[in-house]
Amino acid sequence: MWLCYIFNSPHFKAIHLATPFWYNAALSLLKPVYKWKIKKRADSAEQLQQELLERLGPFQNPKNLNAIWFHVVSVGETNAAQPLIEHYLKNGHSVLVTNTTKTGQARAKSLFLKEPYLDLFQAVYLPADQKQLIADFFKLYQPKLLILVETELWPNLIDQAHEFNVPCILINARLSEKSAKGYGKVPSLTTSMLSGLNELLAQDQASLERFTALGANTETSRVVGSIKFDISAPELFIEKAQNLVQEWQLAQRKIITIASTHAPEEKDILRALKPYLTEYPELLCIVVPRHPERFNEVFEASQSLDLNIQRRSLGQAIEQNTQVYLADSMGEMWLWYVMSQACFVGGSLNEPGGGHNILEPIALNVPTVLGKNYFNFQTIVDEFVEASAVKIVQTAEEAAKDLVQLVYDPALVEYLNLNATNIMEKNKGSLAKHVQVINQYL
Repeated sequence: MWLCYIFNSPHFKAIHLATPFWYNAALSLLKPVYKWKIKKRADSAEQLQQELLERLGPFQNPKNLNAIWFHVVSVGETNAAQPLIEHYLKNGHSVLVTNTTKTGQARAKSLFLKEPYLDLFQAVYLPADQKQLIADFFKLYQPKLLILVETELWPNLIDQAHEFNVPCILINARLSEKSAKGYGKVPSLTTSMLSGLNELLAQDQASLERFTALGANTETSRVVGSIKFDISAPELFIEKAQNLVQEWQLAQRKIITIASTHAPEEKDILRALKPYLTEYPELLCIVVPRHPERFNEVFEASQSLDLNIQRRSLGQAIEQNTQVYLADSMGEMWLWYVMSQACFVGGSLNEPGGGHNILEPIALNVPTVLGKNYFNFQTIVDEFVEASAVKIVQTAEEAAKDLVQLVYDPALVEYLNLNATNIMEKNKGSLAKHVQVINQYL
């Protein structure tokens, strides 16, 4: 994942290779740009100051020493790690979560920064990957174990875990062919990181082979499946959705959600949906853009199509004549899925795309459509495609047609959901396998 931004085990002692000079020099040169990006996306002076302190120090005091430290990048990875984090909190372990995105941190706090976990849980930003900053963070927080989720690899983070004798495990690990090629271009970084891991728990065989080809230790790397299959919607969101359906009188509406979308997916799909939204007044489209900085852009795109739109951020309700509802909030994706009769998972019709997690709507029996560019979730999606459990489309027009068909065709919905449920049940159990490995380090 670091490529996107910049570019003592009881069983196995990881090989240690220090990070190369050029990497640390590049980080120093890029520090002003890093600060500028933080400032640019800050919503307030207070938020800016807090983020700068968490990323660049001096760091806030730890709530607990010797916590289990989970590092996740954003919302999707936080959701994936949710059952694992919750398992350890329920068993009385203190947990520290670090994120690299604002949305990821907001999601982590919304899940766990509350009773009964308030005293056990803390969420902060991951410091910038400079050796001294990371070292200072280890000294202050003194974690007992560092758990990296999916592909969230940072050279100095792994290097300093070794220096402070903190076991480092990569869990729910996945690596697309495209990402593997990127990592392969910088072997002086990649080999160091992967050889510095005490355990690597891969989602699938293809990912495992890519990791080991890049330098991961074959003796301590294995396939244990994806914990994403061990997923269920939080009761809080189910209850909240039921209340909103009643409050906003949505029982007779046909609700489509287009989720985690990227430009130009929103405008293209809404344009294709417009004739249906005009013809069928009961139709409603909830739009959930992937990135908060695009909320206004998506709102303006909807307005340009002359669609009647309301916004979550303004506290507006869905009204009888609302055609589009812009869910410009954070940490509420489960809510919109619960309310939906069909959904489109975005990041899959844009270029180059890559896709996002389809398991959340599927876990709720929401029939799912996605575009052809889903390589970030290739193995998972391919299994559903082979079983005729999801719909794959080539264009926004196809997406609109399939989504509308799904909300009016209960037989098709039943067929897709039955096939999808079979796959979900077959793949459950990865959580227990992860717990078994992690417990060896506690």
